[in-house]
Amino acid sequence: MTPPRTPDAPSATAPGTPPSVASVASVASVASVASVASGVPGGQDTPSVTPSPDRTPRPNAPLSVAVVGGGPGGLYAAALLKRLDPARDITVWERNAPDDTFGFGVVLSDETLGGIEHADPTVYRALQRAFVRWDDIDIVRRGHTLTSGGHGFAALGRRTLLRILHDRCEELGVRLHFRTPAPPAAELAGDHDLVIAADGINSTTRNAHADVFHPRVTTHRCRYIWLAADFAFDAFRFDIAETEHGVMQLHGYPFERPAPGPHPQSGPPGEPPATGASTVIVEMREEVWRAAGLDECDEQQSAERCAKIFAEALGGRPLRGNNSAWTAFRTVVNERWSHGNTVLLGDAAHTAHFSIGSGTKLAVEDALALAACIEEHPSLPDALTAYEAERRPVVESTQRAAAASLRWFEDLHTYLDQPPHQFAFNLLTRSRRVTHDNLRLRDPAFTRTVEDDFGCPPGTPPMFTPLRLGGLTLRNRVVVSPMDMYSATDGNPGDFHLVHLGARALGGAGLVMTEMVCVSAEGRITPGCTGLYTDAHTTAWRRVTDFVHEQAPGTAIGVQLGHSGRKGSTRLMWEGIDQPLPDGNWPLVAASPLPYRPGVNQTPHQLDRAGLALVRDQFAAAARRAADSGFDLLELHCAHGYLLSGFLSPLTNHRTDAYGGGSLANRLRYPLEVFDAVRDIWPGDRPMTVRISATDWAAGGTTADDAVEIARAFAARGADAIDVSTGQVVPDERPEYGRSYQTPYADRIRNALRVPVIAVGAISSWDDVNSLLLAGRTDLCALARPHLYDPHWTLHAAAEQNYTGPAAPWPAPYRAGSRTPPTGRTDAPRPRLTLTGKPKPKP
Repeated sequence: MTPPRTPDAPSATAPGTPPSVASVASVASVASVASVASGVPGGQDTPSVTPSPDRTPRPNAPLSVAVVGGGPGGLYAAALLKRLDPARDITVWERNAPDDTFGFGVVLSDETLGGIEHADPTVYRALQRAFVRWDDIDIVRRGHTLTSGGHGFAALGRRTLLRILHDRCEELGVRLHFRTPAPPAAELAGDHDLVIAADGINSTTRNAHADVFHPRVTTHRCRYIWLAADFAFDAFRFDIAETEHGVMQLHGYPFERPAPGPHPQSGPPGEPPATGASTVIVEMREEVWRAAGLDECDEQQSAERCAKIFAEALGGRPLRGNNSAWTAFRTVVNERWSHGNTVLLGDAAHTAHFSIGSGTKLAVEDALALAACIEEHPSLPDALTAYEAERRPVVESTQRAAAASLRWFEDLHTYLDQPPHQFAFNLLTRSRRVTHDNLRLRDPAFTRTVEDDFGCPPGTPPMFTPLRLGGLTLRNRVVVSPMDMYSATDGNPGDFHLVHLGARALGGAGLVMTEMVCVSAEGRITPGCTGLYTDAHTTAWRRVTDFVHEQAPGTAIGVQLGHSGRKGSTRLMWEGIDQPLPDGNWPLVAASPLPYRPGVNQTPHQLDRAGLALVRDQFAAAARRAADSGFDLLELHCAHGYLLSGFLSPLTNHRTDAYGGGSLANRLRYPLEVFDAVRDIWPGDRPMTVRISATDWAAGGTTADDAVEIARAFAARGADAIDVSTGQVVPDERPEYGRSYQTPYADRIRNALRVPVIAVGAISSWDDVNSLLLAGRTDLCALARPHLYDPHWTLHAAAEQNYTGPAAPWPAPYRAGSRTPPTGRTDAPRPRLTLTGKPKPKP
């Protein structure tokens, strides 16, 4: 969340005057601007919207609008549309009473408040009077409280928010029907120009048209309950309780200020007391909830049990409910948000976990965008298409952040043994929206303590601290990730590889990795893949490693050994990725006779006992050549659907023998045999790592739990680190792309097993690297595309952070370029053009 907005500038729009279309449009795009600033891609394909066969909007006539659901999003949409055009006929149906609500407090961000201020100053002023503001976050674990400041929050009671919106709707002439279920969606669509379905996570409108909206609802692993305490916390509070049944956590924040003067014990019925009030959410894993017997408690019993568990946080005060029940959070995603003249808004369209405080925020922003798009576009179909195109990228970005936060709390028990400040930093940065650099601006003293505990010398960013793996010490935490270049001839690395890898070694990374180097000609992905299956290959690779060691001393170079399996005998990437060769194809082998893409790629032969032994020996021979080539580290490639990965995934291993897919232990058997053979050959003082796909991103495939066990098995056999990637195992995968999207899998393995890990996957900034390291989510960060864009990415990261220490030395011939060059005439010295100082006295 961003710091709350302060009312230091009057609105340009007078109260009661409909704002211009341009003004509302700029307001509605506030969140989109934020998503662009954070690098969220836009322009996703959106579904076409066609008018309802029942009704077409009348040209040049007031828009009749039906709003299903009287929550904040629906009410605010109604108020905005009525304010923009008082002639509109707008009706809101709410099945509950006006003062019925679930939950207690609502948190809004500065971004959202800014939009409300410009769109409807009347609502904004009412909110301003009701908001509770605070800056600190308290994190309480094992009797110790750590406080981080500078965050800035604003909250108010949900009843208060609804009352403000009720008053505004009534003032503008919106009809509000309480205790009245809305007519069926199809009936409303026939009687109105627009139907806004703001009927929440259990939306009957969405369910009635599920064949069009195609909702996906995912239920998660924690149970939680919304309660309230009749006093105001001093800060946003996270409190961790380690009970005999497991870990429980409290999320708490104030939403009502204490009244001045004497404080009675309670306020009017249904109102927060004069002593203030706080939202209290208690959350825990499903198995903990059941073990504690909370699944058998009613509302009052649950409140009493939670108050007892968190008695210290509450100062012995009780908790109260409000139709409160234990539930599991559900993430809602819809393939499309509109159907004819019906459009989804808020939780009906999407949900995001409460731990980032986004539900009401997203609904209000939806309302802003919808109202603006209706004003901007001449037809309703165009307006609804524009609304979804504007909001979907913002929502998807928020959902990714919320998913990261949700998973963090699901795995909270794995972090409890972290050092106190690292644990607090990890919690604060869990969604990846708060970063090291951002937190350093908010609370420099807190961040400096985290850096000190991590072992950062003064002036040294975390990414420039050393790490020891086996007998190898890496001078910094940056890895040039393996990237297939498809530029070899008969497996021989040539001048291209010398320049490619040499340039990145000169660029400052602690470790530079080769592409996947194949252990046989038949194990290549394409004819352009490198190998280590002849002595000539050894000589060619020695040329590369000698250059790195001589010209970039202190930089380590590693080799990744692999076999293509069923994904081999294909064209160069830029000639048709995964497409078979037009001629000259070689036979493929795999765990099972399953083509990568049926009807496109050839069917591989299932390896028999002799074939298994042959390939194992090829890996061992390649490891011997790798040692002779002078590589500092060896990585065994067990990811991305290649041969060894094909044994690990149940989607690609259908064997019925001892290496078969019936159990993970069986699927691990052959990759472990290969690992042992390579480890026996590879020098003991040189580290060995294993790259795995921690999920297949496909139903029935490798899971995150499987990945922990796979990593455990390799670590037990002597792997010095696990390189944690994901996917590329089956062509119909559905990855959850986003910034640093694969890093939670490395995080989970590291903190579950306490083994070093390498994180990969859309890590693109030095701020992300520093954040991941400080939070204890990884030990090394591997970056691929950033090093294609900038071979000297690490040196430039050092320069941008004003770091000049030994972990990122500039090569002597390049030292003159170690400072950012001037960019143009704007950097030129400016002449003095005014007189300054006091005039001299006249003689």
